[in-house]
Amino acid sequence: MKDRDSVELERLGPTGTEEELPTVKPDAVKSEPPKNGLHPAVYIATWITLSSSTILFNKWILSTAKFHYPILLTAWHLTFATLMTQLLARFTRTLDSRKKVPMTGRVYLRNIVPIGLMFSLSLICGNLTYLYLSVSFIQMLKATMPVVTLLVSWAMGVSPPNLKQLGNVSFIVLGVVIASYGEIQFVLIGFLFQCGGILFEAIRLVMVQQLLSGAEFKMDPLVSLYYFAPICAVMNGAIALVVEVPKMTFVEVQNVGFSVLLLNAMIAFLLNVSVVFLIGKTSSLVMTLSGVLKDILLVCASMLIFHDPVAPLQAFGYTVALCGLVYYKLGASTIREYFSEGGRRWQDFGIRRPAIRRVVVIVGVVVTVFVLLGGISMGGVVPEEYNPVRVAGKGWSEAVGKTGGH
Repeated sequence: MKDRDSVELERLGPTGTEEELPTVKPDAVKSEPPKNGLHPAVYIATWITLSSSTILFNKWILSTAKFHYPILLTAWHLTFATLMTQLLARFTRTLDSRKKVPMTGRVYLRNIVPIGLMFSLSLICGNLTYLYLSVSFIQMLKATMPVVTLLVSWAMGVSPPNLKQLGNVSFIVLGVVIASYGEIQFVLIGFLFQCGGILFEAIRLVMVQQLLSGAEFKMDPLVSLYYFAPICAVMNGAIALVVEVPKMTFVEVQNVGFSVLLLNAMIAFLLNVSVVFLIGKTSSLVMTLSGVLKDILLVCASMLIFHDPVAPLQAFGYTVALCGLVYYKLGASTIREYFSEGGRRWQDFGIRRPAIRRVVVIVGVVVTVFVLLGGISMGGVVPEEYNPVRVAGKGWSEAVGKTGGH
């Protein structure tokens, strides 16, 4: 279970895109929820909203707004995070737990700086990926993070190789391979950048696990950001000064807007704050399923906002990967328990509300058939004139037209 715990919070991690550092010991931030506190759904919804907004916002700035300076954007996020954590440390008690961390200059150079380097490289590669790949495909590739983290932990000697675990994650790999094969807008350089971001992030996660193996180094995500953000900002800033700043013009910054860049950095920082509350108010099951839900919503949002095409084969592969991810995170016994409990509650609901249950079943079947036929039509199996999505849209347009005519 130690290996699974070491990547339990990875679903909330950046892989080079979200600028958050939530991979810590759950015990370090786990606390009993207050009796009169907000419902956990509020924290889940807040985290999903901020996480998705950060990714889509970054994609819009780097691609749609044509601000093609991902390293500089990352350096700006980290500089803002450094400023905010310093202010929180000096004027609030939010980061008082940092005083319990025995941080010395030697520890900082030997542990924090190498982790910061991996963090910077993962962010740079992740943001570079936005220039080449769609958000939907990027999210599909990120599903391999537990697999890469597991392999890196074996390579670095943190945990012994376990063939059973490797078998458990094989479905994730299979699903991502299928999704990659079905990708319509595949760009090799973007794919390689994302693979690099995933590898660097996996190394960072394992290094953080090694650092947190001692009880004295328990840190929540904000305390981690307090230590990592300054060195990462310096690293990214230095690289940006050499690679991107010489070819950047002030007009390009004005075109994006200073207020837009400020809002972007604020959302990225608030994401880290939301992670602290999410970890403290929910269970590992809820965090895993929340991460899966967030990824699905991101894929759908990218299709609507950026018109990213998703082929039926790609959707099938991503579904396989997500199912494999849930299986790996929760385990077969836990899944069986929750399915049994869900089945009992569904039966009780049918006894108490039989009519509503029948309506739910009918609607579910209709929606499923509608989606499947639409996917098959997109794949070219069914002629376009029988595409249910097109037929429904045409019928709606005609109805609106007639109404407008009267």
